[in-house]
Amino acid sequence: MSQYRSSFWSSLPPVVRNLLAINLIFWLADLLLPKILQSSFPTFNLTDVLGMHYWASEKFNVLQMLTYMFMHAGFDHLFFNMFAVFMFGPVLEQKWGSWRFLFYYFVTGVGAAVVQQIMWTIDYQPLIGAINNAIAANSGVGLLEYEGKLRTILSFGDLTSFHAPELLHMKQLIVDAPLTVGASGAVFGLLLAFGWLFPEARLMLVFLPIPIKARVFVLLYAVVELFLGVANFSGDNVAHFAHLGGMIFGYFVILYWKKKGNLY
Repeated sequence: MSQYRSSFWSSLPPVVRNLLAINLIFWLADLLLPKILQSSFPTFNLTDVLGMHYWASEKFNVLQMLTYMFMHAGFDHLFFNMFAVFMFGPVLEQKWGSWRFLFYYFVTGVGAAVVQQIMWTIDYQPLIGAINNAIAANSGVGLLEYEGKLRTILSFGDLTSFHAPELLHMKQLIVDAPLTVGASGAVFGLLLAFGWLFPEARLMLVFLPIPIKARVFVLLYAVVELFLGVANFSGDNVAHFAHLGGMIFGYFVILYWKKKGNLY
């Protein structure tokens, strides 16, 4: 049995194999390090360090646009992302070679981060601008029109009683609130690449056991992500636009390679 496991593991192409291992190691580190360091660093949180924060937050570091890809919100998040890497990664790495596959994986992952930062900016900057105006006026009255949105992020009392110190604290909490983790952006990039290179391949959804052509599957998935991103349902913490960002950046990489004549 152990020989079979060793043979199976070694049969995976090197980048896929290392991505699976590194993501698992980061998940275990995120799970165990806070317990190990609890006595010396009781507030240590690896996700807070390596997950991607909003660029306006003091917690943001540009390297987080790379490291966030290796952090996950839980085992189920890790499992489904790595299952997708396992399913689509080997054939793409064998097709492109390890270095080009790795380049594509990181470009789509970082591209997803860029799109997520853009969406956060669109979503949060008007609110932050209103808070800045309220701070200048030393009154929270001007924020009443944003009260509904504010209460989806924070719990607080009567806005009309807020003055500059409370408003500054509120602003800090708001810019620190956005956080995203996971390899999903890169995974959606892989999905796009698979659909492009193998459009007639048949894929089957767990909840819909009907074979679907890869190109149709990719298109449907993109439409669903766009709908969910625009709908922005309450309680939906999934970064749908980041997923689309991975696809968009993947599309341009593939288009460039195709024009250069070295897509295959």
